[in-house]
Amino acid sequence: MSTIRLKNIKIYAFHGCLVEEGKIGSDYLVNLTVEADLTKAAKTDELKDTVDYVHLQKIVRAQMRVRSKLLEHVGQRIIDAVFSEIPLVHLVKVTVAKVNPPIGGDVAEVSVTMKSER
Repeated sequence: MSTIRLKNIKIYAFHGCLVEEGKIGSDYLVNLTVEADLTKAAKTDELKDTVDYVHLQKIVRAQMRVRSKLLEHVGQRIIDAVFSEIPLVHLVKVTVAKVNPPIGGDVAEVSVTMKSER
């Protein structure tokens, strides 16, 4: 298996349990790692034989646009979309981090990491 990783995708989104979070929004960082057999791509040098990281980023951005109360819900949607749209992927690991969360303290970020295999 080979690994493709997208690190610190910066997105402004509107997730959270508080009504204000749905109106004001917040900064998020998403890290995505996928595993797939890239042996064929290594030989053919063809985009169609690999996992297109542009496609991965589009999946993340599309799922981050859909408001959720919980980061867990967003993370699972990203995993499900990757598996649905990219058959070559065998494993997905995603971390969704809310930067400067409104939790009444000086906290740089809170994050949820989820991992799933086909």
